[in-house]
Amino acid sequence: MRILALVPGGIGDQILFFPTLEDLKRQYPKAMIDVMVEPRSQGAYRVCPFVEEVITFDFKDRNSLADYLSLLGIIRDREYGAALALGSRWTVGALLWLNGIPMRIGYENQFSWFLTNPVPLKTEQYAAYMYHDLLQGFGMQSSCPLPRINVPKPDIDWAEAEQKRLEISESGYILMHGGSSQIAESKGIDKVYPVKRWQTIIEDIQNKQPNLPIVLLQGPDDSEWVTMMQQAYPHLKVTMPTDIGKLAAMIAGGNLMLCTDSAPMHLAVAVGTYTIALFGPTDAKKLLPPESDHCIGIQSPTGSIADIQPETVLEKIWSG
Repeated sequence: MRILALVPGGIGDQILFFPTLEDLKRQYPKAMIDVMVEPRSQGAYRVCPFVEEVITFDFKDRNSLADYLSLLGIIRDREYGAALALGSRWTVGALLWLNGIPMRIGYENQFSWFLTNPVPLKTEQYAAYMYHDLLQGFGMQSSCPLPRINVPKPDIDWAEAEQKRLEISESGYILMHGGSSQIAESKGIDKVYPVKRWQTIIEDIQNKQPNLPIVLLQGPDDSEWVTMMQQAYPHLKVTMPTDIGKLAAMIAGGNLMLCTDSAPMHLAVAVGTYTIALFGPTDAKKLLPPESDHCIGIQSPTGSIADIQPETVLEKIWSG
C-alpha cells in the first residue's frame, strides 16, 4: 500500500507529526509513506526516516485551477490506497475524493463528507497527540510516542567540527535562540523575547558559571537579534547551521536550550536536550509533551512574552 499524508504548516508542525508517521510505519512496515508539505517545511524530512517521498505544495497560496489540476495528476499517478489530511480546507478533501483514494482520513468538520474515516478533533491536547488521533481512522488505538528524529552521520560530524571551531567541545555549552519566523511576525504573533531581558539572564549565568560558553543559534530571520546580543556581549559565540540536520546535531550537543516557541524548540525536545522555552500568546501545553522531564514551558501571565521576568527563567535554570 502507498499512503499519502498532507501536512500543512512549518517545521515545528512536521516534527510534531513525526510520531504519527512512526506509528503508521510500525503498523504498515511494507507501506510506502509520502508526505505533501509546504516548500518551507521540506527540509524537516532530512531527519525523518519514515518517509519515502516529499512532495511540495503551498497550501496557503492562492492556487489556480491549473495548480490543483497539476496536483491532481501527481496524486493520481502514485495510486495511493489511503490518505491523511491535517488541514480543514474543503479543497483538500475534494482533491482526495476526486482522486478516488479508497481510504480518506481527516478531522470531522462541515466538509468531512469528503472523507471515508473522519476523526474527532481535540485541540485542547498536545499537538502531537492531536495529530496522532488521525490513526484512529486506520483502526489504530496505540499511545503516541514522543517526537524523535534521526540525525544523519555527516551532520553529527559537522556539529563536532563546529564545536571545535567555537572552542566548546570539552566544556559543554548553553544554546540560546530568541528569533522568530517572518510568518509569525507577519501574523502579529508575539514570539520575540526582549534583548535586555536576555542580557539579564546571560549576566546571571556568567556570574554563576563563568566557564560555560553561551552559543547563539542564528537562522535566516535572526540576524538582527544576534547583532544586538553581540553588541552587548561581544564574547558570545554564534553558530549558523545550514540545514535541519546540522541544527539538530548542534542542539543535541548542548547542555541546555533556552528559546522561545520555535522549530529549534521542537528539535530540542526530539533530541532530548534539556529545554526551557518561553511562551507568549501560544499555549505551552499544546506544544510541549506533558509527561517529559527534560522540557519546561514558561507561560507569560499576560499573553505578552515580554512580561516573563528573567528571574522566573533563572529560577527554572538553577532548579533544573
